Amino acid sequence: MRTRWIAIFLILLPLAEIAGFVVVGQWVGVWSTLALVLLSGMLGMLLLRMQGLQVLRQLSEEGREGRVPGETIVHGAMIVVASLLLMIPGFITDIIGIALFIPSLRRLIWSSIGRRFVVAGSSSFRREYRYTGKQNTGSQGRVVDLDEEDFHREANPSSPWSDRKISDE
Repeated sequence: MRTRWIAIFLILLPLAEIAGFVVVGQWVGVWSTLALVLLSGMLGMLLLRMQGLQVLRQLSEEGREGRVPGETIVHGAMIVVASLLLMIPGFITDIIGIALFIPSLRRLIWSSIGRRFVVAGSSSFRREYRYTGKQNTGSQGRVVDLDEEDFHREANPSSPWSDRKISDE
């Protein structure tokens, strides 16, 4: 059922974009329409760079504070989608892309879809290692004690970790 709606959307979107080109072209002229399309593409690239760096800083800050950056990741994904929509030629995708750059709209979208997503954090995300003065004896405290005749290493000349020295003489 969903694939049918996606197929219909993918067929109707280019037709709507062509109609948008015709309407805007009649209002402002052909050259101005082309200039608007090129300008929106460059604006999309610029906003992706600026907003993307800001999202990376927020992700880094939340990671340092030990929080799971679920909302920040979704906002970053929406910014990438918005930039891509601006880079696609067409005025309908430009309007949707510009709308996705508005933080309050992104928060509204996150509040409506955020309930469906679960971001699981790990309890071992922030581990602390402290010196207790006790010797680590391996897993569950088992120690295997071998005599000299129980274990010996055979020399392997092709191994770089071999104990045997190979001379070129």
